[in-house]
Amino acid sequence: MDQWYHYLLLVVVGFAVGFINTIAGGGSLLSLPTLIFLGLPPAVANGTNRVAIVIQTAIATAGFKSKGVSTYPFNIYLGISAFLGAILGARIAVDVDGETFNKILAMVMLAVVLIIIFKPKLKLEEMQERLTGKYLWLSIVVFFFFGIYGGFINAGLGFLMILFMHFVNRMNLVRVNATKVVVVFVYMLSALAVFAFNDKVDWKVGLILAIGNGTGGWISSRFSVKKGDGFIKTFLVVMVIIMAIKLWFFG
Repeated sequence: MDQWYHYLLLVVVGFAVGFINTIAGGGSLLSLPTLIFLGLPPAVANGTNRVAIVIQTAIATAGFKSKGVSTYPFNIYLGISAFLGAILGARIAVDVDGETFNKILAMVMLAVVLIIIFKPKLKLEEMQERLTGKYLWLSIVVFFFFGIYGGFINAGLGFLMILFMHFVNRMNLVRVNATKVVVVFVYMLSALAVFAFNDKVDWKVGLILAIGNGTGGWISSRFSVKKGDGFIKTFLVVMVIIMAIKLWFFG
């Protein structure tokens, strides 16, 4: 990190990651290798990446809100549940074989694509959102486990959140993403705190990366509202396929 173009690279990569994460997910598969390439140890790269994601999701939330898209208080309920799960997840020390995990994650992502493509469209009368009662409690329980996964690994979690909220809570994809960025912001705070407590964060690098992440998050949040569900669905399918291929063949 002793050359000026290293910082420029961080901002450019950060912009792409922020754009991708806000509309779909999997952007950290770009930022983490970049941080490691620039000399950060893997654990520090993982912690440093959380700085940029916290800022990215905060700005993306503001972007959605500026367009009048908010799911409060539903998003806060899920965020608190995931926050508690992420504390546990970030503290779990489990030795996972990287190659095996990547192949499993690749298969999960391909399954996501098949669901997105072949799941019958919800009828208009079925699009009434289900954000209260048993569906709220089901979501709170599921997002606790999402939080554990997010605190420990996080890769690909955005795709799972999108599918769950779209098909279980029956939210359109714009409102799903508006909810997702709030939830990620909340639970990422606890994960970042654990990494910081263990001195696994390079704050300078993280804040520079966050310049790109935040900008990408702001632009994509407002852009996705304007374009609507059709654009998000297409973008989501393309990104899931790319990430699955990357994980399966290149680790």
